[in-house]
Amino acid sequence: MSLVTRHFWENGINGMNDIKRIPVALIAALMVQTVSGLIWAGGAAARIATLEARVGEQRLVAERLARLEEQSLATRRAVERIERVLVASGEWRVTSASGEEQADGL
Repeated sequence: MSLVTRHFWENGINGMNDIKRIPVALIAALMVQTVSGLIWAGGAAARIATLEARVGEQRLVAERLARLEEQSLATRRAVERIERVLVASGEWRVTSASGEEQADGL
């Protein structure tokens, strides 16, 4: 049995005063819950905005990293081409068992 039902059961209905208290209390409870919900939603929106900003920054960093990786691969290919030309021209020779190459006269 709810508190309201118990109150009416034990005390009877005292005119319009008891009936008026119920809607006022119900409206007050709904108002408090609505305000609390709006505050929670505002906090959630702020957290989401922060996360979206972080994701945007990470996307930029990922793009820069991809560009740097491509540039390093291009540099590696250029160095390998230069080494092949130097080896073919006889300016490079293997000097150790580990396969390290050194330039003659450079």
